Amino acid sequence: MIRYFKTADKELISLEQAEPNCWISVSPPFDRNDLTEIAERYNIPFDFLTDSIDIDERSRYEKEDGVKLIVVNTPYLNEDPKESEGIYITVPIGIIITEDHLITITGFENNLLDRFTQNRVKNFDSKDEQMFILKILEQNVFEFLSCLKKLNLKRNLIERELYDSSRNEELKQLLRIEKSLVYFVNTLSSNELLKMKMKRTDFLEIRGMEEHNDLFEDLIIDNSQALEMANVHTNILSGTMEAYASIVSNNLNVFIQRLTIATIVLMVPTLVASFYGMNVKVPFDNSNYAFYIIVFTSIILALLLIWFFRRKKLF
Repeated sequence: MIRYFKTADKELISLEQAEPNCWISVSPPFDRNDLTEIAERYNIPFDFLTDSIDIDERSRYEKEDGVKLIVVNTPYLNEDPKESEGIYITVPIGIIITEDHLITITGFENNLLDRFTQNRVKNFDSKDEQMFILKILEQNVFEFLSCLKKLNLKRNLIERELYDSSRNEELKQLLRIEKSLVYFVNTLSSNELLKMKMKRTDFLEIRGMEEHNDLFEDLIIDNSQALEMANVHTNILSGTMEAYASIVSNNLNVFIQRLTIATIVLMVPTLVASFYGMNVKVPFDNSNYAFYIIVFTSIILALLLIWFFRRKKLF
């Protein structure tokens, strides 16, 4: 789907067709023929479009024949029903800068670009391509921070459930969160390197533009903070998983220990009864109170064993 937008009266409005200095948004559904048509119409290298929808594409920038490409990765809620996958993954967004247009292309619907189309991002103008790109990068950092908060909240809820149960479902959820955090750490690191290189090489040509430079500096700082937060959450989750594994192992040892003691205690009456079940002469075999003596003796021996184990703090 190809849509056209421009800023008018400080609001983003939709256009029927492309105009100079407008924003062209390419999002699913589309096919290869659509990409070929876009590449030919706006003189864009075809691999700029295909690289932008490759889920394994890393964050980078490139310039060819006067056309600039920025690929930045953003969080995406994983809709794959497989429990082995992370709750969030990261997908690329391509930002292509031509002489007359700014084109964004993504292979996945995401909240980042929807914020612009729904006029939820203020103080940007589609004609100011540099500021528009910086706003996209800024909203991307905000999206990471929002997803990190959601993952941390979900982790806290699962930890509370783990105190009362030891089901595999909670452990699977923690593993999915851990995978999501690994994706975030790798992507935020890659995005940070991208921004630092863009800043050093002045890829956006904003040197001397104070407002743009200040925003870019803030973006690099915010990205570093998001990366630090992702690392902290990853370390906390790893410690939680290790601690829970130790707790489960300790609880299992305690359970087996108590089961063993119970088995030993119950073995004594069985042992006494087996002696009197043998076809040999035994004490009290002619007594009318033999049954009560055997039962009483078995109980006394069992109680002595319980007292012994409790004294040793084993039971």
